[in-house]
Amino acid sequence: MRYARICTREAREYSSVWHRRYERPLRNARAFTLLELLVVVVIIGLLASYVGPKYFSQIGKSEVTVARSQIEAFERALDSFRLDVGRYPSSEEGLAALLDRPGNLARWNGPYLKKNVPLDPWGHPYTYRAPGSKGDFEIISLGKDGQPGGVGENADLVSQ
Repeated sequence: MRYARICTREAREYSSVWHRRYERPLRNARAFTLLELLVVVVIIGLLASYVGPKYFSQIGKSEVTVARSQIEAFERALDSFRLDVGRYPSSEEGLAALLDRPGNLARWNGPYLKKNVPLDPWGHPYTYRAPGSKGDFEIISLGKDGQPGGVGENADLVSQ
């Protein structure tokens, strides 16, 4: 009987230690209130509204930079075409003449581009005109909106 009492007492002591260690802290645990959570959400929203426009304006600037770089690459390829053939491609031949021999040009030494003619960063094809309004040729990207004219990201980019 004495053994039974000891076991029972040890079990109670063990049980009370277990309760003190694992259950009481949960009962006394502190948590965030709804108001504190709302304040944090508002602060995150304010930061996002401040940083977001700056981030997305940089994306627009990078697209314009990519379009200008592509136009410059076309200009270099067109100059190589002219050195070999003696003229720039006609408007009908277009930028495709940099990849495939137009007609039966004997001195064509292309392709002058490593890959296919890309679309501009906004997904629109480049326009090629020969002769151009200011020179021998003109390469035009119509900007983000794909329409002639515009300002900012919608402005047309024209070769020089």
